[in-house]
Amino acid sequence: MKASKGVVIGFWIATVLFALQMSFTAYAQLRLPQVAEEFARLGFPAYFRIELSVAKFAGVIALVVPMVPARLKEWAYAGFAITLVSAVVAHLAVGEGVEAWGWAVVTGVLWGLSYFFFRRLHAGAVAV
Repeated sequence: MKASKGVVIGFWIATVLFALQMSFTAYAQLRLPQVAEEFARLGFPAYFRIELSVAKFAGVIALVVPMVPARLKEWAYAGFAITLVSAVVAHLAVGEGVEAWGWAVVTGVLWGLSYFFFRRLHAGAVAV
């Protein structure tokens, strides 16, 4: 059974927007001093910021490259979910408001849409 054109379009729109957001945050974590300072302020060691950036870039590649196996894409989605929830928790733990953790929630909505459409495509047996 083939997935509808709307599901395919929905998947790619949500996934590309999500991938762009995660790529931007990974780049910012590696290159912007104010982001490095924020990680330190939240209590994370410098190596974690680098490790997280590399994992984000790898996850983005796993999601957008069509020939990547579905199981690997599932792991990427799981890793991103953990990352986004952890970002919200880290900011809440230091008493910050929505201006600090809101981006993670909005990005989580994009994650949810991408994953929803991914599951619809996978159920429709269309290679993504």
